[in-house]
Amino acid sequence: MALWLKIVIIVLVIVVAALVALYILGTKMQKKQAEQQSMMEAMAQTVSMLVIDKKRLKIKDAGFPKMVYEQTPKYLRRAKVPVVKAKVGPKIMTLMCDEQAFAVLPIKQEAKVVISGIYITSVKSVRGSIVAPPKKKGLFARFRKK
Repeated sequence: MALWLKIVIIVLVIVVAALVALYILGTKMQKKQAEQQSMMEAMAQTVSMLVIDKKRLKIKDAGFPKMVYEQTPKYLRRAKVPVVKAKVGPKIMTLMCDEQAFAVLPIKQEAKVVISGIYITSVKSVRGSIVAPPKKKGLFARFRKK
């Protein structure tokens, strides 16, 4: 058997083994995510809040409890997450937010949101009207304007 044929067979075996491992890992992670999603839906409650401020911060800088930082996977600790500072009842709280809810949530307005723990999952309604965030122009649209 030729040397190049042996190399091709070895590479194909390694690729097939990697694909099988990724498939098994993917199914495990999918089951885990479905379980967590059902748990979040079970704990969800609708709350009226006054949004004070919203921005993207690292988890360490956001002011969350130390336990939240420790439970976050190491590869996500440096990532910036959407953080909302809001007045819920008499308390001012720092909450983490879903990307879609973060885009719609207005600043310095009262809103009804669905909360699960310290995570805002969705926006039900806003007192007044919801102002959609302006869409970013694409690369070619910016050049066309010039």
